[in-house]
Amino acid sequence: MKKNKFISQRSAQGIQSINWIGVYTLFKREVARFLKIHLQTIFGPALTTLLFLVVFALALGRATRLIHEIPFLEFLAPGLIVMSMIQNAFGNSSSSLLSAKVAGNIIDLLLPPLTSLEFALAFLAGAICRGLLVGLAVSILVAIFVPLKVHDPFLLIYFSLLSCSILGLLGLITGIVADKFEHVAAITNFIVVPLSLLSGTFYSITSLPSNFYLISQFNPFFYMIDGFRYSMIGYADSNIYIGGIVLFIINLILFIVTIYILKKGYRLKA
Repeated sequence: MKKNKFISQRSAQGIQSINWIGVYTLFKREVARFLKIHLQTIFGPALTTLLFLVVFALALGRATRLIHEIPFLEFLAPGLIVMSMIQNAFGNSSSSLLSAKVAGNIIDLLLPPLTSLEFALAFLAGAICRGLLVGLAVSILVAIFVPLKVHDPFLLIYFSLLSCSILGLLGLITGIVADKFEHVAAITNFIVVPLSLLSGTFYSITSLPSNFYLISQFNPFFYMIDGFRYSMIGYADSNIYIGGIVLFIINLILFIVTIYILKKGYRLKA
């Protein structure tokens, strides 16, 4: 497999050698791209998440239900917020790169003097930014119906960043590997959405049969939602510190894989 002849092969000599101006420029391009259609990329997902709240809480008559002595709406809200964040972080990085490949202007992204590390950092920062903005928009809408609170600000930031980062990296890898939008849709429909819905967003996994409870422990999306929920309401179904370590390790692995693929130039054609 040949190395990518477009992405700069400039050797790294520490963090000082990173072209931060180039990273910021590409990051700014990514942010401007999704803000240009903010009704679709920010407010659309926020309204969709609000519909989840209405359907599951009000239409099904669960507004007064308690889960571990916590009102159902307060239990549900953090899960919906982080679910919207990670899905949009994935969608941002995957659609941006694949759109450039399909449109044939991928060379505009590959020719600037950016290393694989710098390229990945810019796209990852853009995905995290969109995820956080969507999370903020969802929180504002949900707060109209549910009293939101913060139990641990540090953990709130930690799990927000790591969760968006994992899906941003997964989206970047998907955008590199995919040739068609159908490939991205397949990953979204058969991996991202199912794992999100089966991660304890709408229920506590402690209520599951022992076999399903054990399976849930191997779902990384569970640790994202569980840690984020703890940071807001102070309740978790698992050890949040173990969850935090698991998410950090997954981030590290995905980042290494992303850098490796970018250096090889796999399916990146001008």
